[in-house]
Amino acid sequence: ARVLREEHDFRGYIHLKTIPEASEELLARAGRYADRLSINVELPTVEGLQVLAPEKDGQAIRRSMARLRIHIDDAKAGATPPPATSQPRVAPKRARAPRFAPAGQSTQMIVGADASDDRSILTTSATLYGAYQLRRVYYSAFSPIPDAARGLPLTAPPLVREHRLYQADWLMRFYGFAHDEIVGASDGMLALDIDPKLAWALAHRERFPVDLNRAPREMLLRVPGLGVTSVKRLLEARRTRTLRVDDLSRLKVPLKNVLPFISVPGAARNGLDDADLAARLRPPPVQRSLFDLPLPHG
Repeated sequence: ARVLREEHDFRGYIHLKTIPEASEELLARAGRYADRLSINVELPTVEGLQVLAPEKDGQAIRRSMARLRIHIDDAKAGATPPPATSQPRVAPKRARAPRFAPAGQSTQMIVGADASDDRSILTTSATLYGAYQLRRVYYSAFSPIPDAARGLPLTAPPLVREHRLYQADWLMRFYGFAHDEIVGASDGMLALDIDPKLAWALAHRERFPVDLNRAPREMLLRVPGLGVTSVKRLLEARRTRTLRVDDLSRLKVPLKNVLPFISVPGAARNGLDDADLAARLRPPPVQRSLFDLPLPHG
């Protein structure tokens, strides 16, 4: 990283992974040259880490995350100015702390290697975001290897589970969802056949339909099919006129998903209470082609 920055004048993005209890000197240098630093928590729970990777110390990982947060916060805030004196003088310019990982820190956890359900995974992610101000939590589906430890599962989890966790993570970071309201199933798992935002809306039909011309931003963000950008544009547009179905069409939002959950002039009956609504909104199964599959090595 130093060679890239100083000898080759590389000005692009650099992400460095660090290890728990790394020396302060190495950490300071890493933060100087990298845009982002990360320390992997490896597994969703400390108990899972003790069982499957006893050589790793979950508390040490979190102590290192806390150190990184302090360094990042100090760099953003700048150095403390010198104390005032009784002698009148021109105040010096405020000194700035050295640049340190301006893109923050992230982590990664393996999904499906232990018995952690999706609810506990999202709880861990919410704790990490809150306690250490992480920018991202990455999820990686467990992949079995030959001659692995007997405590590990023999099969990989469905890859779509990883995808659903990323969608749920997005809901926490950008859509105002709390981690403990996303997973509604008694088994603690996200639905695999529909995305978590649609699953939440179907389970809370009493909160809908929402008035597209009056609902606050927080509720519009919970409408299936409406994203952060489309909600922003709708809020801007309704300041000057009454929104109609045509406005949704111009934004290219999926009307099939949106219309059952809103009330807007020009829309037909929404069908929110229809017994087959979930089936109609569930994506149809896709038959993969033989040519879509990866070719075997060799």
